[in-house]
Amino acid sequence: MSQLPPHDSSESEPQDPLGLFDEIVEAETGRDPDLAVIEAGSRTLRTQGGVAPEADVPGRPADPETDKALREVEADLATRWGETKLEPSVDRIAALVDLLGEPQRAYPSIHITGTNGKTSTARMIESLLGAFDLRTGRYTSPHVQSVTERISLDGAPISAERFIETYNDIKPYVEMVDGQQEFRLSFFEVLTGMAYAAFADAPVDVAVVEVGMGGSWDATNVIDGDVAVVTPIDLDHTDRLGGTPGEIATEKAGIVKQDATVIMAQQPVDAAQVLLKKAVEVSATVAREGLEFGVVARQVAVGGQMVTLRGLGGEYEEIFLPLHGAYQAHNAAVALAAVEAFFGVGAGHTQRLDIDNVRKAFASVTSPGRMEVVRRSPTVVLDAAHNPAGARATADAVSEAFDFSRLIGVVGASGEKDVRGVLEAFEPILAEVVITQNSSHRAMDADELAGIAVEVFGDERVQVEPRLDDALEAAITLAEEEGEYAGAGVLVTGSVITVGEARLLLGRG
Repeated sequence: MSQLPPHDSSESEPQDPLGLFDEIVEAETGRDPDLAVIEAGSRTLRTQGGVAPEADVPGRPADPETDKALREVEADLATRWGETKLEPSVDRIAALVDLLGEPQRAYPSIHITGTNGKTSTARMIESLLGAFDLRTGRYTSPHVQSVTERISLDGAPISAERFIETYNDIKPYVEMVDGQQEFRLSFFEVLTGMAYAAFADAPVDVAVVEVGMGGSWDATNVIDGDVAVVTPIDLDHTDRLGGTPGEIATEKAGIVKQDATVIMAQQPVDAAQVLLKKAVEVSATVAREGLEFGVVARQVAVGGQMVTLRGLGGEYEEIFLPLHGAYQAHNAAVALAAVEAFFGVGAGHTQRLDIDNVRKAFASVTSPGRMEVVRRSPTVVLDAAHNPAGARATADAVSEAFDFSRLIGVVGASGEKDVRGVLEAFEPILAEVVITQNSSHRAMDADELAGIAVEVFGDERVQVEPRLDDALEAAITLAEEEGEYAGAGVLVTGSVITVGEARLLLGRG
């Protein structure tokens, strides 16, 4: 089967926005990077009177009391293991949901794993389900700007108030589990419990859940997904998941449950073999991209692409997808097949889904921080590619979607990533690269990263600006050297955190 957003002249005491950003960052250095520095940037933008983020990328709460309460929750979460420190087990999360009354069993679910494309695919699935009048809950990670992005209801992040309420509701049970287990619940495990509880409380008709890492021992894996989605598997987190696609697939196959339907994106041969073997073991039904479903045709269009998709129930023509890149078309095919499988298309019946609903759903999809244009003249594109496979896909997408005469890169990466592979993937499309670092403790030192960049690009094509704001200004200046109408651009990439901070510093396009 844009430049930095203009200062608000109405302020009685003008402040230097970048200086304020530094002040906030300095005050927040003890906090988890996923909870602190990126969100500190939103206060910088508010002080400047900058452009508000999109609804699906919320800023800080406007109400001071709510903001204070949210910070208290964030501070509590920041005392726990971050997402890069793992003890591979589902024992703690299983104990938590047991105390909560197994909220994850109150609704059917679509579970998503893979290496790249998980969040975009989850957003597409969510949009499709919503177009068919189903109430959805979506759990994805990491977030671009606010931790509340991770838990969505009906296509929008839950409010800060609801996030706080959910945390306070489950906190006594979290503390009980902490007292019973060898290790306390991690940051991600607590958030997972919150998501499942919030979905049951809503209640939702279906949950769309993205794994944090891997599959078998991922905290999300206390659900039994009716549909298991596997996006393309490639090398990432090799120290934890394995050194080959096949080894990584062994871990990711853990989300395939008894009698489930597996929607499998195109995979390396060894990964496909592992996934198919697991499906046989648990009597799961498999639909493979390129065989049972896929992309029939695609054409670049203004603001995205026009695609024809073959689903499990037939062809879906003239689908406008407002996202760039061939990989997003493939994500769309996977998402469509997943929703068809959820509705029983290809098993109980073969009739395709209503084409108008499908078109409406795909036309409304957004994916912040993924090939996202946030400024014009020069054009600045943000993309969170952080592994070689993702970087190659982004490089292809940039080349296809934009006719840049000269492209400047801004790259800030995490220390544990294959940064050489990322830089090598971008080298053919970047005239010059500005090396920087984000404010996370996980960030690779700019000088260390620059040393690798010089080996890849050559000394004359590499500039180092350790501060991200300076790096953005330097890159925009380099792009503007060709003149207003010369068609130069800037690509900011290397890390979700780098992209999140850049998004806040630059505002929305």
